[in-house]
Amino acid sequence: MKKNNLTYENSGVNIKAADNFINYISTLSKKRRNINNYENIGGFGSITNIPKNLKNPKLVASTDGVGTKIEIANELKKYNTIGIDLVAMCVNDLIVQGAKPLIFLDYISINKVDLKKLKQIIKGIIKGCKISNCELVGGETAEMPGTYSKGKFDIAGFAVGVVDENKILDKSKIKVNDLILAIPSNGVHSNGYSLVRYLLKKKKINFKRNKYLKKELIKPTKIYVKEILNLINERLINGCANITGGGIKENIKRILPSNLSANINLNKIKPNSIFKWIHNQGVKNNEMLKTFNCGVGFCIVINPKNFKKIKKYFSKNFQPYLIGNITNGKKNVELNGKINW
Repeated sequence: MKKNNLTYENSGVNIKAADNFINYISTLSKKRRNINNYENIGGFGSITNIPKNLKNPKLVASTDGVGTKIEIANELKKYNTIGIDLVAMCVNDLIVQGAKPLIFLDYISINKVDLKKLKQIIKGIIKGCKISNCELVGGETAEMPGTYSKGKFDIAGFAVGVVDENKILDKSKIKVNDLILAIPSNGVHSNGYSLVRYLLKKKKINFKRNKYLKKELIKPTKIYVKEILNLINERLINGCANITGGGIKENIKRILPSNLSANINLNKIKPNSIFKWIHNQGVKNNEMLKTFNCGVGFCIVINPKNFKKIKKYFSKNFQPYLIGNITNGKKNVELNGKINW
């Protein structure tokens, strides 16, 4: 009588393949030496130092994913940029409170370990960490047969940053007559992809055959860490907002004190070409504004006297420009005018 071959591998989990992937990550990490000289990859936990030059350090934590942009990556079979997106979505939130990204961890869940795919994803994550000047110190890869269908996966990121207490960007620093500047986005970033994919399906658009859409829809999220931290170190900004889900209105509202309002002049906004394309497909103004960044990837709130000083910290393609101001009034964001699509 033939014995039942009940093994973990036969159930769909290949531990050896997962170990090979961990070894690959460890090799890449050694090329970029851990800031703390600890061998974190492959251990049970990760160890890090808190910088000694801070008088009263505070830790700031963030977690996020890239949503259904993953499905665009799957369609194109291009996985080397969504890791950058993953890091960006976490570290761009940390800097809103003035924190310097310190460490990053990832979680990848997949139906079956695919080393080629996973290597591309992790290369993107490491590139995102390099841009952010933070360290990939660990993570988890979970092979989950039966939970994900063939070829499907999801990723999540976790970041920790540190800020000296006297440099924390809190609501109290924002004042009446402060200016609101827009920093351009790199495109759709990682929000609104369910609507984009729904549009493509309804319009029967094969974006894989469209050179422009292929490039735009997989373009990685802009990471604003270097520029914003420079401004914080020079004490040139009073507040900032990462423009993600909810758009300009909801994200700026999150940083306002209860007694102050923001006026935004939509006529001033410079939408990327991809948003003009989406709008021309039939997505209405209100839906555009609450779903997408519409060309504004990040906002900073500044004292008017600092406007000229700030511009030198940004490259030509990402120069901040004026879109609004802070006024007295119950916490609210007023959108005036109309974006010139």
